[in-house]
Amino acid sequence: MRQNELLDVTFQLALKIIEYSELLEEHKKYVIAKQILRSGTSVGANCRESQGAESRADFIHKLKIANKEATETAYWLELCKFSKNYPNPNLEINTLLTSSLKLLGKILSSTKKK
Repeated sequence: MRQNELLDVTFQLALKIIEYSELLEEHKKYVIAKQILRSGTSVGANCRESQGAESRADFIHKLKIANKEATETAYWLELCKFSKNYPNPNLEINTLLTSSLKLLGKILSSTKKK
């Protein structure tokens, strides 16, 4: 089976998001933890769902949703980074999120050109 970098990176991102949301819950930051968990794990879920797309348009649509979820996750993580009394997200989460956004951008751009 061929390796899919996007699926690998977004899966690793989801695992790190789960860990970080658990850390937030330990600090009783339940609302933000739930938001980050939902949007951060949705990135990979939508990417994986795109692999079974019914058409090129459906494929693009699912990846656009993944991109929106990744952007939302970046927002929540930035809030945590700059808010008092919140544990900072680690560098690995930000690296995986940035990689996910770059890959999604490249794939969407090249798929739309075809």
